Amino acid sequence: MLLKIRPEHLRPGMFVVLPAKWLEHSFLKSRFLIKSQEQVDKIRKSGFEEVLIDTEKGISPADRKKAGGGQDEKAALAKFDPGILKEAVFGRDMEPEQKARIVYLSSLEIMVELLENPVTENIIAAKKGFFHVVEGVFSDNMSSYLIKLLRHDYSTYSHSVNVGTLSLLLSKSLLGEKNSHNIHEVGAGFFLHDLGKARIAPEIINKAGMLTQNEWRVMKTHPEEGYRLLSETGQLSEESGIIVMQHHEKENGTGYPLGLKGDQVSIYARICRMDVFDALTSQRPYRKQLTAYGALSVMKETMGFSGELFNRFVLLFEEKKRCA
Repeated sequence: MLLKIRPEHLRPGMFVVLPAKWLEHSFLKSRFLIKSQEQVDKIRKSGFEEVLIDTEKGISPADRKKAGGGQDEKAALAKFDPGILKEAVFGRDMEPEQKARIVYLSSLEIMVELLENPVTENIIAAKKGFFHVVEGVFSDNMSSYLIKLLRHDYSTYSHSVNVGTLSLLLSKSLLGEKNSHNIHEVGAGFFLHDLGKARIAPEIINKAGMLTQNEWRVMKTHPEEGYRLLSETGQLSEESGIIVMQHHEKENGTGYPLGLKGDQVSIYARICRMDVFDALTSQRPYRKQLTAYGALSVMKETMGFSGELFNRFVLLFEEKKRCA
């Protein structure tokens, strides 16, 4: 049954029907199951006075449980369907801008499902999905469009996808012509770099303010937790293991968890360490959000980023300007 509802009454688990054509809003489809609070907030900001929900395909305003199932809302959410992503990556009839949007939003859906339930089945499905993303990025001219889609709310989901996307684009520039890299595993590793946060207490992950020393000590275990999780589920490759374990290492030896120095830090990890950019450009309650130019300036002038890798990273945003 279709019911009218105001956007402020939406919540995850509802199947929404948006009152607009597909090209008139920023969602992949006009009809879909809401999978996260992030999607709810986005619908609320879209300016709709009312939307429809289909109570036969999702929960109703009166229900906290999905009808007949006895599951909570997260468990009732639909699984990611790779069909749309595959069609975007391998199809020949879509424009790069449309492909980029599908690739980015699909990556967010994959990450939501994975971090909410990081079991073997979901990790395998996520890696397959990200393999498709790698194919799309390396075979199509969608780089500038992907960069324009990056969200800056710094949820664990969007941060993982933003960093995965930027790292993959940078890898295309640096490693694209080299056959000695398993670029599919490298790309998946970029998206999975913060997988270990699934084992960190939500009150630490979602804390609005600065972490205490004890909380920070717990947070710094996430590279090892991510490595352990991939190993336990049989999904640990050399490339993903390096990225997950080393993405907070610094060439001067002040990083964690191993304190590696110089060439001990893999090129994959150095690429992924550009996650600093996403942190600087995202909304944080305790720090001013920077523009892309401001973040790049801070990275160069006060954080010591330099050299060919950083120059190639800057060029990604120059390309975005040219295509704007």
